[in-house]
Amino acid sequence: MDANDGFRELDRRECLRLLVTVPVGRVVYTRQALPAVLPVNFTLDRDGAVLVRTSASSELVSAIDGALVAFEADEVDAATHSGWSVVVMGAATVVTDPAEHVRLLRSGPRSWAPAPQEVFVRIDAELVTGRELVGGRSVYGVHFPS
Repeated sequence: MDANDGFRELDRRECLRLLVTVPVGRVVYTRQALPAVLPVNFTLDRDGAVLVRTSASSELVSAIDGALVAFEADEVDAATHSGWSVVVMGAATVVTDPAEHVRLLRSGPRSWAPAPQEVFVRIDAELVTGRELVGGRSVYGVHFPS
């Protein structure tokens, strides 16, 4: 961390540990040659892959299956100007293996907007980066030590 920028780089393990503390993140993908961002609820799989459960007929599934995407989640405290952000980048694929699908029905994410036919999308954690804002301040300029 540069002493003047107030940010600390997070390693992969720290990033994955933080991701499991929040229920919602954002899938960043390309839609009609333009950047698109969609908030989703998610869980992490055993290998750190991001798992999303959604309608089989959703635009998201058709747009990201087989594509390289980014997934971002964060937690921010506006009062103390502190928080963290983690980005996972990798290939997104629809889970098609029947045994894997059954496993994920038990342990994977629950859809917040259930649909008649749902699929699981896995985003491989090929590259995981993150940073934490440290030494936050209140909106009144009072420093809160860590």
